[in-house]
Amino acid sequence: MRPRTLFLGTGDIAVPSLASLLDCSLVEMIGLVCQPDKPVGRKQVLTPPATKVLAAERGLAVFQPDRLRGSVDLVAELAPDLMVVMAYGQIIPQAILDLPRLGCWNLHASLLPRHRGAAPIQAAILAGDAFSGISVMAVEAGLDSGGVLLQERTALAAGETGETLHDRLAELAPVALARALPLLLAGAPTLQPQDPAAVTHLGKLERAHGVLDWGQSAELIERRIRAFHPWPGTSTCLPDGTAVKIFPPVVAAEVPTGGALPGTLLQAGPDQLVFATGGGRLAVFEIQLAGARRLRVADYLAGHPRAVGEVWGAPLRGRA
Repeated sequence: MRPRTLFLGTGDIAVPSLASLLDCSLVEMIGLVCQPDKPVGRKQVLTPPATKVLAAERGLAVFQPDRLRGSVDLVAELAPDLMVVMAYGQIIPQAILDLPRLGCWNLHASLLPRHRGAAPIQAAILAGDAFSGISVMAVEAGLDSGGVLLQERTALAAGETGETLHDRLAELAPVALARALPLLLAGAPTLQPQDPAAVTHLGKLERAHGVLDWGQSAELIERRIRAFHPWPGTSTCLPDGTAVKIFPPVVAAEVPTGGALPGTLLQAGPDQLVFATGGGRLAVFEIQLAGARRLRVADYLAGHPRAVGEVWGAPLRGRA
């Protein structure tokens, strides 16, 4: 008899894995648990999670409890033999973890024990890692601390952004899941404990985390701009305080700044803005002022000339 399988996932990254389970002959899908619909955009239109949209298209039952902690009876009534989790967005209480006889397994978007937490994709780019991947791990009470069954690795590409790595890991997760399922269904899979000394962590990102600290090195700022695209995005401000978004690609160069204050505009044009940082120079090619559209620097400068020597933003020490 095929094991009754419940999928818990909300984020877009989980859609390919849910699709793969719906097409899998090894399991019987009994439902999707995801977060409630949320208002999106300027008009705050109530929008379902992408996993819910797929489930509805495929006729899979959908459950959207506000808090999973109060839904033990719901999950117990579904009687899952196996639970698979990816980007669900809530802590799963122990009373639910104890229900499936084949366990509860998470597809985590990093090579654990590196980058536990809510932002593993951005963390890998920010850290300058050469590789990322998907870890299939046992869910337990700790945060991403369970034993690892297996991993699928992928090299980070030059110019990798949070967006491109997100999409590649979304497609890699079903590959890891396909390898893991036969091991899980056989029972008592062998797990590799995580090395506590190798653990890193990055928590939930907020928009404030994207405010640039020009006092950091150009290399670190360049990685931050790539890592935080498209969310939470990166920004600074003009000398008058007007907020400015900055988009990848940007170019970091280990070139002396002549002692200029970090954030000083060293070059304005023809197609780039070059800033002094705490170590080297950073060239920017696309920006967006608050309330305006995204522009190439050449187009922006055509109507808004900037003065070399002016200082943008301010150092914000201690930002994650």
